[in-house]
Amino acid sequence: MTMTDPQEVARIVEEVLGGNGGALVERMGIELTGVSAERVTGRMPVEGNTQPYGLLHGGASCVLAETLGSVGAVLHAGPGRIAVGIEISATHHRAVSSGHVVGVATLVHGGRSVATYEIEITDERDRRVCSSRLTCMLRDA
Repeated sequence: MTMTDPQEVARIVEEVLGGNGGALVERMGIELTGVSAERVTGRMPVEGNTQPYGLLHGGASCVLAETLGSVGAVLHAGPGRIAVGIEISATHHRAVSSGHVVGVATLVHGGRSVATYEIEITDERDRRVCSSRLTCMLRDA
């Protein structure tokens, strides 16, 4: 099921990003820039999300990827259903030490019980920083 009603999409995004899960998203500075069940885009600052060498932390890339994919999965699942991440993988291609990274989560498989997203994270020069894949289990709330 694909959500198209803008008010319902906004409500679900708030539900996913609000509450307990929203604290991490807020702390990391993640902003959503486009939202649909098929494609979710967002960005995150590098500053504040680095490892000791001043480079973007690989775990921060995973948080961005899981956030974008989870939002898409909940929208795909539809009202009264939730998405729970069951697998994430990430390959880190290059280091980035400043600016923002941009993530694009694209639906690869959208079934009734499972949704899988590929997430591409790039730097401000549109160079791939990370390739990630997230699978979520979809179930009734």
